[in-house]
Amino acid sequence: MKTFTLAAITLATLGAIVAPQAAQAKKAPAAPVVRMETVKGVILIKLFPKEAPLSTANFIKLVNKGFYNGLTFHRIADLDPNSPSKIVQGGDPEGNGQGGPGWEIKGEFTSNGVKNPLKHVAGAFAMARSDSKDSAGSQFYICVNPVPFLDGNYAVFGQVLKGLDVAAKLQVGDKMTKVTMQK
Repeated sequence: MKTFTLAAITLATLGAIVAPQAAQAKKAPAAPVVRMETVKGVILIKLFPKEAPLSTANFIKLVNKGFYNGLTFHRIADLDPNSPSKIVQGGDPEGNGQGGPGWEIKGEFTSNGVKNPLKHVAGAFAMARSDSKDSAGSQFYICVNPVPFLDGNYAVFGQVLKGLDVAAKLQVGDKMTKVTMQK
């Protein structure tokens, strides 16, 4: 009986040690976070690679190249005159809404045949594009207010964690001084 009790205690102790390690090993990797330093302050943006893998990978690639450093916010717009629907748009190396990185990616949104459940809530971070659904490259926008009529037609791939008030203060011509992946 003593042998059985000792064996049961040993197994219970091992289970208490091994189980948390196994649970830790199964944890999903932390979502990538972007630190966008602007002339008005810092914006932290959590990216969603599961929902929009192409947009996320493309953006991270450009961030790691230093592509966004020094670029301006070239468009500030209220998209609906009947309700607050402000967006701030940047990421164009030409500064006029016509530029990009030299390539385009597939639009990851419902009307383009891609399941992406993310919505244009306040703080949504999304890829800008032309009329062509697969024309996104480097330009992005931040929704200062909810803009639900864009849902399903543009690829939301992130969410502002901190600094939505900073985004709300941005004006045309304000610069991104440094954009990096937060460690």
